[in-house]
Amino acid sequence: MNAIDKLRDLKLPEETLVSLSYSDSTDVFVHNDTAIDTAVSETDVISMFSELIATPRLHVYDRWGNSVLDELRGASYLDAYEPREFYFSEFLAETLVDNYYDLDGLIEDTVEQYDYKRGHCTLSADVQVPIGELLTNESVNIGGWTVSISTDGGTFSFEA
Repeated sequence: MNAIDKLRDLKLPEETLVSLSYSDSTDVFVHNDTAIDTAVSETDVISMFSELIATPRLHVYDRWGNSVLDELRGASYLDAYEPREFYFSEFLAETLVDNYYDLDGLIEDTVEQYDYKRGHCTLSADVQVPIGELLTNESVNIGGWTVSISTDGGTFSFEA
């Protein structure tokens, strides 16, 4: 049974928000302050996040309930996009990489330092999406994401 079928079986109202989480990590050097930059370039968190928020007819909200695309538009990060120049998800990924430190909160980073030189950096994306849009949108791909949904009986979580 795939993730969409599992969500459909819950029979929840269309406006119910589903939490999606994705993280990846890599070993890094911490002595030269490149840990986060290394993780951004060596993990697929930015590309997975970009593909999700670029999905047509899918409203993706950050952990505070703000529309991710509306926030990026409002801060003028999407002004340079030229339709048909290249795919929107690729533009978003490039924008997120180029402005990573200015877009505080969209992607979380954690650095664990092993010694003075080496460590491990994890990047995480946590968003919310209306279940109705997940169930009716054929172009949505949540493979690899952890899906969590609060119900009266507790929180239901699974890997998509």
